[in-house]
Amino acid sequence: MAHTHDLIVIGSGPGGYVAALQASKAGLNVACVEKGKLGGVCLNIGCIPSKALLKSAEYANTARHLDDYGIQVGEVKVDFEKVIARSRKVSATSEKGVKYLFKKGKIDLHVGTARLVDANTVAVTGEKDTEISAPHIIVATGARPKWFPGMEPDGKRILTYKEAIVRTEQPKSVVILGAGAIGLEFAYFYNAMGSDVTLVEGQDRLAPLEDAEISKQLGKALRKQGITIKTGHFCKGVEATKKGTKTKIAPAGTEDIEVLEAEVTMLALGVRANIENIGLEEVGVKTEAGFIVTNDTQQTSVPNIYAIGDVAGAPCLAHKASADAHVAVHSILGHTSRPVDPNLVPSGIFTVPQVASVGKTQEELDASSTPYEVGRFNFAANGKNRGTGHTEGFVKVLIDPEYEEILGAHIIGHDATELLSELVLAMSAELDGTSFLEAIHSHPISGEAVMEAVAEALGVGVHA
Repeated sequence: MAHTHDLIVIGSGPGGYVAALQASKAGLNVACVEKGKLGGVCLNIGCIPSKALLKSAEYANTARHLDDYGIQVGEVKVDFEKVIARSRKVSATSEKGVKYLFKKGKIDLHVGTARLVDANTVAVTGEKDTEISAPHIIVATGARPKWFPGMEPDGKRILTYKEAIVRTEQPKSVVILGAGAIGLEFAYFYNAMGSDVTLVEGQDRLAPLEDAEISKQLGKALRKQGITIKTGHFCKGVEATKKGTKTKIAPAGTEDIEVLEAEVTMLALGVRANIENIGLEEVGVKTEAGFIVTNDTQQTSVPNIYAIGDVAGAPCLAHKASADAHVAVHSILGHTSRPVDPNLVPSGIFTVPQVASVGKTQEELDASSTPYEVGRFNFAANGKNRGTGHTEGFVKVLIDPEYEEILGAHIIGHDATELLSELVLAMSAELDGTSFLEAIHSHPISGEAVMEAVAEALGVGVHA
């Protein structure tokens, strides 16, 4: 049977749309099925609009401290509706950009819900019910917010990020369950807007996936900003009331219930992959622990079906989805490509201070008895940071003492997510510490702190 397309991509998030565009540029006839807006969660209710909100939060806090720089502007007032409206405009502009690229690439867009009929056929139910077929299919259906029984969201008082990010009414008080990236960023945002924020985390520290020293520093910073933090506490249920919510929490291993009352409660408890009702079982695509199983080329158990992004497993990050897309498309085109190494996928938390990391934490190296040297450099000792007033935080690198391999890098401070990039590149290129130091850094820049941390790990630092 003749196929209608060369490739079908299910989902248009940062994995799906990148795969569609790359394949199109390579000359393939591509169809993409999307039931929502182009760009998926990231462009519409995730990465991009949230960064717009966080910039407003950063400016609000900066304005409150302009007197430190000799500038007096008076009382800071927040127009919350305008803050949200600006973020929606940013999101809409991003979606228009993807629409333009799809049109330019002559990608056949089907608006609707996709379901695998067989290994080569996809049924689309939506604006126009149809069936399309191709020798290759990429599943990029992403993920959605996760919660547990007794804390089901209602979209009004009990929220996930999907509702919170578009809510135009500022809550006077908010309880946030979960101190991963999403919970932390919303805690910072709401606090900067003037809301009373309580952040609850079941683990014994914020950002439990990050280096423990970084987590401790972040906790100090957020408490100083006025955020109430309750680590080592688990939620025992959330109830919506006429005026707000009642959230029951208790210390780990106890039933000593404490009730937190707030206008809204936000669930930031991670995500679950969208693997249901898309025909995976019928065509024999293997799943495990809630994700689609893939090999190094992103192939599933059905060789011509690929899976990328959140649906293919952690880390559930937009840039990892895009990297998966490149690997999958290269494989479809018959090219070899370097597999995505989870250890080299950077992560970022866009609070102030920001947190950024790649590779192993000190705790992970200790657990595996891996030898390492620690290099640490405080931003307070960096000339550029002293001049800008961004002296909070530090750079920490972990280096193998024999071969000088960079095993992990962790930064907390201003623009940490930007500063991490050269360390990601160094690790990806397997650059040794000495070679890293031979690359001359401009002066004065915050990036010198990265160089100094590597120098400290090698025992050749001069400024600490």
